[in-house]
Amino acid sequence: MPASTAQGSVGTARLVLLHTKFQFLETVRIPIAVIGNLLFPTLAVFFFVVPQPAAQEVPAVATAMVGQLAMFAVMSTFLFSFGIGVAEDRAQPFEPYMRTLPAGAGPRMAGRLINGCIFALMALVPLVLVGWFLTAAEVSMAVLLLAAALILVIGAPFLMLGLAIGYSISAKAALAVVQVVLFPLAFAGGLFMPAELFPDWLDRFSQFLPSRAGRELLIQVLTGSDAYPLALPVLLGWGALFTALAVVAYRRDQGRRFH
Repeated sequence: MPASTAQGSVGTARLVLLHTKFQFLETVRIPIAVIGNLLFPTLAVFFFVVPQPAAQEVPAVATAMVGQLAMFAVMSTFLFSFGIGVAEDRAQPFEPYMRTLPAGAGPRMAGRLINGCIFALMALVPLVLVGWFLTAAEVSMAVLLLAAALILVIGAPFLMLGLAIGYSISAKAALAVVQVVLFPLAFAGGLFMPAELFPDWLDRFSQFLPSRAGRELLIQVLTGSDAYPLALPVLLGWGALFTALAVVAYRRDQGRRFH
């Protein structure tokens, strides 16, 4: 590798780390944003999972219940962080300036992606601890680590959906849109109520949703139960669609502001 290329790569990596640090500190300086991210999914486990007799007696059921709320925690973090966060940044004078710099918006975007993953994993910590101490849920450490990595992968479509929202509309509108998108997807995807309890029509419908597909793949890793056959194709299909929407929204925003 030429010396100039190596130096450029090192410089880009430093910029990414700098933006990651800056955005992390910027977020934690508003404690309620972090507390809300950590608290809501954990409270959902505490109030909706812990009291269930099956969650106290059947490890596989308890593990599945905790897993589906972990899926909700990552969905929520990605949609709010990228949907609302990007929309808010676009309203700031600093964001257009960043795009005019030689490094472009890449390092800032990479820092945002890293921070999104950090806060998503942070949201899982208290949730997992409540499930571990107060329910019959049990997994090996190897499975837990695999599930933590997988949940970021299956959460990627929602990250892209968040970016598509954030680059398309204003911050005030983004807040409403994220809420309208998040909660129906969570309910219909079986993240609050186990999909096994759905009526037949809702069960069939939910199998075409990315939230249900992600839930099934995560629970398959956690408990060993088989996901329905279309889970992976459905998740990949939505991921491709949301990625295309995010790219179109970014390019449209770039063209509207700088051309």
